[in-house]
Amino acid sequence: MAPLMLRGVAIHKSYLLPEAQQSLFEAVRTVVRAAPFFRPTTPRGKAMSVRMSAAGRYGWISDAKGYRYSRTHPSGRDWPDIPEQVLTLWREVTGLDRAPECCLINYYDADARMGLHQDRDEADFGWPVVSVSLGDDGLFRIGNLTRGGTTQSIWLQSGDVAVMGGDARLVYHGVDRIRAGSSKLLPKGGRINLTLRVVE
Repeated sequence: MAPLMLRGVAIHKSYLLPEAQQSLFEAVRTVVRAAPFFRPTTPRGKAMSVRMSAAGRYGWISDAKGYRYSRTHPSGRDWPDIPEQVLTLWREVTGLDRAPECCLINYYDADARMGLHQDRDEADFGWPVVSVSLGDDGLFRIGNLTRGGTTQSIWLQSGDVAVMGGDARLVYHGVDRIRAGSSKLLPKGGRINLTLRVVE
């Protein structure tokens, strides 16, 4: 099925069937056991509402030193490898042989949000960013290539995959709200978002 296009972002609704969602969630749990979730702070010292982990050569962190990629978890340990089913999914939706070097894992509880932002800490914006939703629905908002102006929103459900590439690679985007209890995938509820990025 052709993806839904929203401001240049390709949204593959129900891309992952329930069995694939469960398998992917179990792979994420394995990663998080090795690299536990942590709550980053902004450079101004404010705690973010999401909790984070990562897999791959790099993870993304934020603290008083700024926003950046790091080769190690805040504990000092290397990040776990990106699970093979994640890499397979990347190849399927992008058609690329080049593998991502970061699989950022964001956990949203019922009160978590993510303000409008651009993904621009990577060396080359020619590579797409792939976003995978697991668990509760998240209200995904897409803006413009510059801050401000009108936006559009869509509910992303568990198993949906969004690809930001081409002219949409640097659109502002964020998550405004979580619909608590809308999915039974995560035993304790909440939403997990995987973001796959080529860093170098």
